[in-house]
Amino acid sequence: MFVHTVYFWLKAGTSEEAKAQLVRDCREYLGKVPSVKQLMVGVPAMTPREVVDNSYGVGLTVVLEDSKGHDIYQEHSLHKVFIERNRAHWERVQIYDYVG
Repeated sequence: MFVHTVYFWLKAGTSEEAKAQLVRDCREYLGKVPSVKQLMVGVPAMTPREVVDNSYGVGLTVVLEDSKGHDIYQEHSLHKVFIERNRAHWERVQIYDYVG
């Protein structure tokens, strides 16, 4: 299993509509990449604990079968369309990948 987790910090002034589009596009574009086994996307739960980072705007977790599936995902045309549709609103993107 290859887990690809992405956190998006949005630029100041990003509209709620743009944020909603980012969430929708994760499902509509990234969720349709053939190597994706499971996809979860959402906004911070605002958990009030010192060790929790609630500063990002949208979180995404993609589960793929293996690193080959991840490579397919990264190069897939739907992934590239997703980036082009949404990158203008990103201040910062942080990725954590792990295998299990």
